[in-house]
Amino acid sequence: MRYYKLLFLGLVVFGNLKAYSQAPADSVLTLQQCIDLAIKNNLSVKTSELQMQTQEIAYNQARENLLPSINGNVSHNISNGRSQDPTNYNYVTQQITYAQYNLNSNLTLFNGMSLINNIKRYSLAYQAGKMDFQQAKDLVTLNVITAYLQVLDNEDLLKATDIQVEQAQRQVDRLVILNKDGATPPATLYDLKGTLATSQIGAVNTKAAMGISKINLLQIMNVPLSKDIKLARLSADQLPGSYDKTADEIYTKALNDLALVKAYDLRLKSAEKEVKSAKGALWPTISAFGSLATNYSSTGNTGYYSQLKNNYSSGFGVGLSIPILNYFQNRNKVALARIDFQTAKYNNDFTRIQLKQNIDQAYINMTSALERYHLLRDQVDAYGESYRIAEVKFNSGAITSVDFVIAKSNFDQANTNLINARYDYFIRTKILDYYQGNLAL
Repeated sequence: MRYYKLLFLGLVVFGNLKAYSQAPADSVLTLQQCIDLAIKNNLSVKTSELQMQTQEIAYNQARENLLPSINGNVSHNISNGRSQDPTNYNYVTQQITYAQYNLNSNLTLFNGMSLINNIKRYSLAYQAGKMDFQQAKDLVTLNVITAYLQVLDNEDLLKATDIQVEQAQRQVDRLVILNKDGATPPATLYDLKGTLATSQIGAVNTKAAMGISKINLLQIMNVPLSKDIKLARLSADQLPGSYDKTADEIYTKALNDLALVKAYDLRLKSAEKEVKSAKGALWPTISAFGSLATNYSSTGNTGYYSQLKNNYSSGFGVGLSIPILNYFQNRNKVALARIDFQTAKYNNDFTRIQLKQNIDQAYINMTSALERYHLLRDQVDAYGESYRIAEVKFNSGAITSVDFVIAKSNFDQANTNLINARYDYFIRTKILDYYQGNLAL
């Protein structure tokens, strides 16, 4: 009985593990689920998050530098031969055991606002890190949307090629029968067999492209590869119409909302505070300090704890440190900070110029994709009617196989181009949405 119980338990566990391992492959993922998985698993996003956390720690440290420093020292020593008794400062020639306890504190009261400007500097850098993190998530989101749409594009293309194969197979089957009866020339049958092979090759290539596009999507999501994964189809209301923003409107919104732009703006402000912080080191530093101390010596006439109590001392004061000459380090730090500020300014200006160029190019690509989609839709209607007429004529023997093959090839190619144009336009609109900081689904 124990054996059967163990066997039954093993089968149950194995079945659960098997079901769990097959769950991702058999599940249907929506676009939002793919985006959520990618943001959670993508290594670029994780790296950006770690960098943001590093900047947060630097910001916290800058604030904590305003706190006083407190340090304690404890030492126990044994001295042989002639030495000075630390409790009464007399010289003795004997072995001495002595202990010293010190507690001291220091608080910076003023240092040219260097600490305050450092806090502002690292606060702005931390905010820039947040924007970098958001930018990383936005880029991954855009990449997932593009890859997801590419899979759907290939799925539609595969359906279209399957239909093309069925149509070609139907004609070949009809001509095989006619050829046996001698009712059609062999050359016509071979022409249609060649057309069938062309359609089959197209289906094979499209199936391979669909598999590659799925692998690409899963790699962005950083999940185990599975060719059997299924994606939810987009509903009609999710497919965009004509884009309602101009390139200038998109650029204006990008300057206000895009995380990339915000990050560079914040870095420029952070570099400005860095210059002010470096200048603060040229000013005198005023600090307050205090200390507590006591000690013990084996030469004393009282016990250990009595000596610690009797030898107790304390002190406090205010100090002024004036930087006069320290190898010109402070002035060189100011010069380097100014260079960092100028570099940040150039990077900020370059980002805006490049952003404008990218948006203009993306907008041209979007409008071209929309025009191409409308023209191809008309072309499919025209070639579809032409193919319908050619098939009727071919079946009745009114035209040759060459004319029929040309009509079919034109219609098949137009269908393929229309599917590609539709998804190409969809992707172009999402790129423009990204520049506006708006990738909500």
